[in-house]
Amino acid sequence: MAVQTVTPNTEFRVESAYVYNQTGPVRWVVSHLNRYRLLLAAFFVGMTVTNIFNASIPRQIGSAFNVVTGETAVSDPFHAMLVITLIIIGLAVGRFFCDALASLSMEMVAKRLERDGRDELYLNLLGKSQTFHNRQRVGDVMARAANDVRYVNEMMMPGFSLMYDSMMAIFIPILFIGFIDVRLLLSPLLFCFFYYFAVRFYMHQLEPVSDRVRARFGDMNATLNEAVTGIEVVKAAAQEPQEMGKFLRDARRYRDAFVKEGEVQARYLPTLLIGIAITGAFLHAVYLLNLGEISTGDLVAYMGLMWVLRWPAFSSYFTFYLIQMGLAGADRILDLLQQETELDENASGYTAPMRGEITFDNVSFRYQDGSRDLLHQVSFQAKPGETIAIVGQTGSGKSTLTKLVNRTYDVSNGRLLIDGVDVRDWNLDSLRSQISIIEQDIFLFSRSVAENIAFGLGQQVSQDDIVQAAKEAQAHDFILNFKDGYDTLVGERGVTLSGGQRQRIAIARALLTDPRILILDDATSAVDSATEDEIQKAIKRILQGRTTLLITHRLSQIRRADRVLLIRQGQIVAQGTHNELMATSDLYQRIFARYDI
Repeated sequence: MAVQTVTPNTEFRVESAYVYNQTGPVRWVVSHLNRYRLLLAAFFVGMTVTNIFNASIPRQIGSAFNVVTGETAVSDPFHAMLVITLIIIGLAVGRFFCDALASLSMEMVAKRLERDGRDELYLNLLGKSQTFHNRQRVGDVMARAANDVRYVNEMMMPGFSLMYDSMMAIFIPILFIGFIDVRLLLSPLLFCFFYYFAVRFYMHQLEPVSDRVRARFGDMNATLNEAVTGIEVVKAAAQEPQEMGKFLRDARRYRDAFVKEGEVQARYLPTLLIGIAITGAFLHAVYLLNLGEISTGDLVAYMGLMWVLRWPAFSSYFTFYLIQMGLAGADRILDLLQQETELDENASGYTAPMRGEITFDNVSFRYQDGSRDLLHQVSFQAKPGETIAIVGQTGSGKSTLTKLVNRTYDVSNGRLLIDGVDVRDWNLDSLRSQISIIEQDIFLFSRSVAENIAFGLGQQVSQDDIVQAAKEAQAHDFILNFKDGYDTLVGERGVTLSGGQRQRIAIARALLTDPRILILDDATSAVDSATEDEIQKAIKRILQGRTTLLITHRLSQIRRADRVLLIRQGQIVAQGTHNELMATSDLYQRIFARYDI
């Protein structure tokens, strides 16, 4: 199938690369928030004014008590009460609109942060090398892309929104209390002192537990994904009980992490501290009232403001949990973003139409954590338009060799040149757009047949071109037998199609891209002989001037190759035409004695 690369937004990637090298998830989140300064300013202003209005209401109620008790002398008590009532109504209405402004602004920031984080992670994953993806568990990656990004959203709204609201709900009421009488600050300041250490202790205990919860969820999701993806193998081997046991084990670990988190939350102290603070504040205020130092209205206003402090004390329980879960999610996302990849897209690299000359110059390859070379000092040259057949026993390195051509993997030593230019010096998009690969294990997307055929070219292809490619790949007839023809939706990975149908659609996809280099990795292994003959005729017609690397053990295909490479344990042990190798290579003779040709 045609190998295509989505080229991420360059400006976006440069900014992200800078952030990845910084201290951690907080810096990463802030780098995204910098784009929404206006919305954040609206939130901060709206939430601050909301708390000012909120703290002003108890002060007005206190003034009303002074009017009623006569402690504030007024000529017309009814008029004074009416004015205070209207002020309170105005404060309530203003508080409503300011709170709505703040909530809407932060909701927009949170949703956009989630969108940006998911887009960035997706683009970053597309840009990673195949070696990186080989190390990852798909279920865990999906958990990070879906759930962890959502927790980043919730960290901002309601998490950060509640945290700033709580900060203002402490600072502004205390400021108003100071305006009443400085001596009344004793209880709220003591509360703030112990509240700070209680929250710090709570966060210190909650952080590792939150990290463990997110990690356990990733493990459970990975196990579930593997079981569902491999359900055919599970059922064929009657391993349902074993897979159920694995999932229950991971589910128990996830549950235990949540229980531990509940134990930490159960020891949340600020709710106890605010109760003690309000009791102490009331006793202190009554004492000052008996001394005649404050009025009854001051007492009422003071207790109303102390009551406002209940909100941050109670909300912090939920607020810091959301923030900690969001930071844990951001840390898991950043862990993927920061992981090194061997693949350099080389956006400013060499770009030109290919002639199709391939040169392997003492090429060796091993995985980054491998202990031995899978390919060792491989050297050969394919001239433009040549067909090179590659044969060897299973595990000899045939597929690995072809994956170096389009930089699915990068060589470990030596050089691989296309048209005399090292593949690492090519612009990756230009390189891959001129190379098509058809493998034995075909991957089709859960889209229409037409979209799967046109995948390599996207919107740049007409329906007539799609139909023509399908005809040349001998796929047109069976496609028309579907109820919806070319608009038929194939199942995930193409499971609703037979192996031969999937391969013919993949061949049509490759033919449509008009590649300069074509790699066939046992591409016709799942089709019958008659269909294969027709496909080979179609491929032969379009291969004029194109270079082909052909992995096969079918004698009919090998005989048409210009040259045959015999690979054993990652090394080329013989090369020549089929007849030459049959006459000179004992290993080549033994291989064809074993295979059905």
